[in-house]
Amino acid sequence: MIKSDADATFRFPLRLCVAAVASVLTGQALAVDTVRTAPVVVTATRVEESSFDLPTAIDSIANKILTEATLQANVSESLPRVPGTYVQSREAYSQEQQISIRGFGARSSFGTRGVRLYIDGVPASTPDGQGGTGNFDFSSAKSIEVLRGAFSALYGNHSGGVVQIFTEDGPKDPTLTGTLAIGSYNTQRYGLKFGGTYGAANAIGSFSYLTTDGYRDHSSASRYLFNGKFGSKLGDSASLTVVANYLDEPEDQDPLTLDAQQVAANPRQARPEAYQYNTRRSLENKQVGVVYENQWNAVDTIRVMTYGGQRNNTGYLAFSGSFGLSSGGVTQLARDYGGLGLRWTRKTTLFGDQPFTITSGADYDLAMEARKGYINNNGTIGALRRNEDNRTHSWGLYSQVEWEPISTLSAFAGLRYTQVAFKSQDYFITGTNPNDSGSLRFDAWTPVIGALVHVTPVLNVYANAGRSFETPTFIELAYRDSSLGSGPNFALKPATSNQYELGAKAFVSDNTRLNLAFFQIYTNNEIVVASSSGGRTVYTNAPGSQRTGLEASVDSDLGGGLNVYGAYTFLRAVFDGSFPKSGGGVVPDGSQIPGVPRSYLYVDVSWHDALTGYFAGLEERVSSKIYADDQNTAFADHYQVTSVRTGIEREIGNFTVQGYVRVNNLFNKKYIAGVAVNDSNGYYYAPAAERNYLVGASAAMKF
Repeated sequence: MIKSDADATFRFPLRLCVAAVASVLTGQALAVDTVRTAPVVVTATRVEESSFDLPTAIDSIANKILTEATLQANVSESLPRVPGTYVQSREAYSQEQQISIRGFGARSSFGTRGVRLYIDGVPASTPDGQGGTGNFDFSSAKSIEVLRGAFSALYGNHSGGVVQIFTEDGPKDPTLTGTLAIGSYNTQRYGLKFGGTYGAANAIGSFSYLTTDGYRDHSSASRYLFNGKFGSKLGDSASLTVVANYLDEPEDQDPLTLDAQQVAANPRQARPEAYQYNTRRSLENKQVGVVYENQWNAVDTIRVMTYGGQRNNTGYLAFSGSFGLSSGGVTQLARDYGGLGLRWTRKTTLFGDQPFTITSGADYDLAMEARKGYINNNGTIGALRRNEDNRTHSWGLYSQVEWEPISTLSAFAGLRYTQVAFKSQDYFITGTNPNDSGSLRFDAWTPVIGALVHVTPVLNVYANAGRSFETPTFIELAYRDSSLGSGPNFALKPATSNQYELGAKAFVSDNTRLNLAFFQIYTNNEIVVASSSGGRTVYTNAPGSQRTGLEASVDSDLGGGLNVYGAYTFLRAVFDGSFPKSGGGVVPDGSQIPGVPRSYLYVDVSWHDALTGYFAGLEERVSSKIYADDQNTAFADHYQVTSVRTGIEREIGNFTVQGYVRVNNLFNKKYIAGVAVNDSNGYYYAPAAERNYLVGASAAMKF
């Protein structure tokens, strides 16, 4: 688990690998006559296209993978299979799981930032870039798309990529589906889904209830989740879709992260402060989105989207917050948010017969929150310590084009202008607590360009380059170094990144698909954690960073129902230049960015028998060590974890029934699931669950 500096990072011979892969691609691909179908995606260019024909790294995870023998509750169940993507879990629903893409987002103290989140085209991230995946409903998901690299910059304020979940349409025949799962640590999940098609209307609704005592002490949680989609055709060319989502977590306990000695003594324990201050969180989030789409004529399509929602959150932190200029150990926020998006797409030709597509649009997002802080009197609310209104809004204009001048070449280009503005109005002003009101605004142009060459019908190679723009979030702006006084940290600057990528996509045979991407990213003003203590994290800017990486995935149908999928990521993410640390010390030039493994491997071997309905699978996850601080003095050790599953699915009359058993961490490995970057007291580590079990069943009835 947490050991001496015995680096188990994989030694990856990049040049040898590139040569070997190139040989396989050029030798094997030329011999293939039959082309398998690659997933159709929309996130990369906002229009439906085969992922095989796009000059960027993008993956799609289908419903079958999201729901077969899984709890259907967390992104950590599915996203690890996407190369370049790493999910950290602190084994506590109070923190929400953290997604990092190509090393962006690893600094987040909770939830996801640096990565844009969407649900059916509706933002699940705030205008400043903070988001959470708790309201992702996997039971009703058609797929999840993960876009990485420069092309994601056309979505605005972030650096790493875009994760978008799509709700399935209701089935042709009205269908009612019930699911249940029971597992270790008194984990239980019950779900009910109903959908169908009725003339021009289509609808699906999914409700689930989850409860667990948690692997660690003081980590119980419960969750109510609803996701629904209603669609209707309006004549021959137009449609209206309404998507609604509701999340309620009444009380999620927080066991807090541990230091190395506590992990060694008992990884399941909660820190003493968790009991003293009864650390926990309650969350309610509801939102509705409406999408109108019209095929205006043979070449033009317009899309109008609007959404609105409300989020209420109360968190009890691991300290009283009664000292100095502290804003309290209990935080409360009530946030109203919404936005509007307009998009026009034209599919036409240039010079007679050269396919040409242009997509242009604008979006506006707004979040208004009332935030208060109180003294934490050992788990109860005390006196007021903070009272402010915060407003964030962003707007952007974008345009992207795709042109095929010749049959073997596709060219892509895009440009976006984004502006993000912050305003804070402080109402808690006393003789010792000054007025901390303030405002600031960031803006940037983010261009992207790419090209894809169809070397053969089964081999495409591509290149792209672009710039991304990532502002601090309001949470990252909330606190400044105590030596600089109180109030928001408005000295924090946005990070800008220049991204470059080369890749290849190939059908090595008629049943094997291979994706490969090399990338280089240079970032200025990298936003980093200066200090983290007592539930408060202070951020600063490092001079810059460099990320050099390789992503590879292979998906092969070996026949007889046997499939092998593998994804590998090598990422060298280091700081470019030294910089001082809060409280003393210096981060040396070349230190590895914390929270990110240098190498990560995911393998899934699955078997399905079409005749009997039996299925089985084995998953392997292997990670190198993960540093927990900028100076690379503390780290979570490397790990290798195996999980297995087996079950049966059959159709019996109008019913489709499934039962399964799953064992996670089969060999009972002790490892760290997540780290709290730069914790000032050394409480870096969130231990992962040991061997645990899940038993589940489902039944779907057609009417």
